[in-house]
Amino acid sequence: MYNSLFDLTTYLMQIPSVSGEEREVGLFLRDHLKALGWTVELQKVTEDQNNVIATLNESPRVWFSTHMDTVPPFIPPTEDDEKIYGRGACDAKGIIAAQITAAERLRAEGVADIGLLYTVEEERASTGAKAANLHPLAAKCEYMINGEPTDNDLAIGSKGSFRLKIKTKGKAAHSAYPEEGDSAIDTLLDILNDIRQTRFQHDDFFGETTVNIGTIEGGLALNIIPPKAEAGLLIRLTTKREPIEQTLENIIRGRGEIEVLSCSEPVKLHAVDGFEQKVVRFTTDIPHMPNWGKPLLLGPGSILVAHTKDEFVLKKDLEKAVKLYCDLANRLLFQ
Repeated sequence: MYNSLFDLTTYLMQIPSVSGEEREVGLFLRDHLKALGWTVELQKVTEDQNNVIATLNESPRVWFSTHMDTVPPFIPPTEDDEKIYGRGACDAKGIIAAQITAAERLRAEGVADIGLLYTVEEERASTGAKAANLHPLAAKCEYMINGEPTDNDLAIGSKGSFRLKIKTKGKAAHSAYPEEGDSAIDTLLDILNDIRQTRFQHDDFFGETTVNIGTIEGGLALNIIPPKAEAGLLIRLTTKREPIEQTLENIIRGRGEIEVLSCSEPVKLHAVDGFEQKVVRFTTDIPHMPNWGKPLLLGPGSILVAHTKDEFVLKKDLEKAVKLYCDLANRLLFQ
C-alpha cells in the first residue's frame, strides 16, 4: 500500500507509461484502489489500453480525472527535500496521487459522492477520453475536476488545439536545370512565410491564436528538384475552427492542400469563487468529455516544465493540491 502522497507519486512515476503503453500503470491503479476499498472498472479502449474508473457509490456527482500516459522519453523519478523530478512529476502522475489522496481524505470525512477517472492517450489523441464520454456514469456526473499543471490555479478557460498538415506538389527535375522542374519545397516555404506574417482571429477571453510549425518534410535527394513537401502545424485556437481554416485556405490560394489531423475547440470552464483563476493556453481531455457534467481544471506544477527533460513538481504544491481538491469537491457538493 502506498499511503504517502510522495511515495504514491514516485511509485506511479517508476512505471513507464508513454502514450500507447499505459497497461501496467492502469493495472497498478486498479489493484491499489481496490485495496483501498474502491469499486474499480477497467474500461477497454484498445486491446492493450484501459481507462480506470473507480467509485464509492453507484452515481458519484463529483469526479476527479486526469491521464495516465506521458510524453517520451521515460525519465525515472528522483527527489530531494523540496521537489520530485522525472517524467510525469507534474503531467500527470503527481496529479493522480494528489487526487487519490484528496479522495481518501474526503472519504474519511464521510464524503462518498466522488469518483475517479484516469484515461489513456491524452498526449496523442485523447482516445481514452472519447471512450469515457460514452460510459453510462457520465450522465450521472454533475462536475468533473480535471487535472493538468495549472500552478494550482483554477483554470476558467483553455485554448483549443487544431492539428493539420499543409501539403504541396511540384515536378521533379535535375537540380542543375531547375527551370525544368517545380519545387514543392519552395512553394511550401512561401506558404509558411505568409502564415508567419498573418495575425489570426483572436478572442478577448481566450487571447491570441498562435501557430507552431512543428515539422517540415519533403524532397527526394539533394540533386533533385523536390516534387512533394509537407509541414505539420499546431494552432492554439481561441475561436472556432472554421474561421481559422478559412483564413488558411485564403493564404494557400490553391498552392497546396490542408489535411486535418484533429481539432478540439476552446472551452470555457466552471468558475468557483475563492480560488485563484486564469485562462490556460493548452488543451486537455475536457473537450472530448462533454457528457461528464460541468468541467473544472486544476493541478499542481507548471506547464512550463511539463514535457521537458527537467520536469518536476514541488512537494508543497502536491500537498496544496490535495487541500484544493478537497475544498473544491466540498464546495461543489454542499454549497
